[in-house]
Amino acid sequence: MSHYLIIGGSSGIGEQLAVQLSQAGNQVLATYNKNEPKVENLNIQYHHLDVLEETISLDFLPDALVGLVYCPGSINLKPFDRIKPADFEADYKLQVIGAIKIIQAVLPRLKKAEDAAIVLFSTVAVQTGLPFHAQVSASKGAIEGLIKALAAEFAPKIRVNCIAPSLTDTPLAASLLNNEQKKEANALRHPLKRVGTTADIANMAAFLLSEKASWITGQILHVDGGMSSLKS
Repeated sequence: MSHYLIIGGSSGIGEQLAVQLSQAGNQVLATYNKNEPKVENLNIQYHHLDVLEETISLDFLPDALVGLVYCPGSINLKPFDRIKPADFEADYKLQVIGAIKIIQAVLPRLKKAEDAAIVLFSTVAVQTGLPFHAQVSASKGAIEGLIKALAAEFAPKIRVNCIAPSLTDTPLAASLLNNEQKKEANALRHPLKRVGTTADIANMAAFLLSEKASWITGQILHVDGGMSSLKS
């Protein structure tokens, strides 16, 4: 039985991925902070963890891990002149420093696996450029640089990839999709005329963790309904 660690696995994409991996017969160790887990599954063990704490404990992990997925994020869309430097710093701590702390903590366990993989998350806004996305793009841009560097450093033992979604129907994006008018308007912005689902993104994450992706590393995969490369 393979062991996977999902940071932020109690809601949204992380929860969907935890269910998929567990249904495939894997043991999933998932963490949560504010969102209490709702899924009851014998193959998913939930542990409370706040990645912003100075020291974090991962003593619940087994000796070896085949996969790590870091899901915590935020979507704060504001005009640039209304964003305080402290807001940028808060996002960076959550999405970049948090990921770095977790990767450093579990790296010895990943090195013990035959074929290990790390999956992080960016956003379509980093490489496309969207108004009011300066705050999220700044931290997620750092994530894209990080995965390139780590993929080079960890090869050939550990694969490191990144998924860059467009708007996905998760609790994190609830304020952007909280009525039918918003849902329709956001769907029409995408060439495929719908917003993403948690399954859309979790499917890609599961693939990148699997042996089917054993020759893929250092990549930023755009799962975005065509937004990054097509004109709607």
